[in-house]
Amino acid sequence: MQSHAYVAIVSLLALLTYFWMSLLVGRARGKSGIKAPAMTGDPVLERTIRVHYNTLEWLPLLLVPMWLFAIYWNDNIAAALGLVWIAGRILYALGYMADPAKREVGFMIQALAVAVLLFGSLGRLVYVLAITGA
Repeated sequence: MQSHAYVAIVSLLALLTYFWMSLLVGRARGKSGIKAPAMTGDPVLERTIRVHYNTLEWLPLLLVPMWLFAIYWNDNIAAALGLVWIAGRILYALGYMADPAKREVGFMIQALAVAVLLFGSLGRLVYVLAITGA
């Protein structure tokens, strides 16, 4: 039985990336002087909040398929694709906060990693069900 330690570490790194983004929101609030719960009024703050929320929206799309891929295919490949996702999210965040037009490369990197994990997991599960008859 595989330990899935690498996928567990990457899962935690993904959450730490999300936490880092929450710190960026706090820093942007401090620089702009806009206190919570206000979320508008400074373009940098608005973009930073959007990056943070968008990452939250993508986390389930990473975590569930990554674990299923690790269980039904390969732990190391799942972990590697998770690291690619993290790198893509960081590029997305840095690009989007600087200029929304600079977010595409990071977005495509993380979206492709998720697509491989999602469709790879689904395909493998369909295959397993087909050959076991369950």
